[in-house]
Amino acid sequence: MAHILVVEDDADVAALVETVLGGAGHEVDLAIDGAAGLAQARSRHPDIVILDWMMPRMTGIEVCEALRADVAFAETRIMMLTARSSASDIARAKDAGADDYVVKPFLPRELRQRVAELVA
Repeated sequence: MAHILVVEDDADVAALVETVLGGAGHEVDLAIDGAAGLAQARSRHPDIVILDWMMPRMTGIEVCEALRADVAFAETRIMMLTARSSASDIARAKDAGADDYVVKPFLPRELRQRVAELVA
């Protein structure tokens, strides 16, 4: 299974993601904002980072770009998990280096499946 860092400022969403992915056997760490998530990623080197887009201090896009600029995270998979759903938002996230994009609200089985695809 994978070590996953979830960077999400909404405590309820973070808890749901932790329950869904932890229940699938993954090790899940949480960070409450983008800056904390970037620091935690640098110290723990997770296999997958799941980022909300809209967060205080540093957006998910900014975190994604910072991770992609660091060669140490070349193999780290990044998923955006956000309420932003326009085609231009998805394109922006992909341009920043995101490997996958899931729109909230999400179905737990969909999230488990998409994470499994990133791990494979």
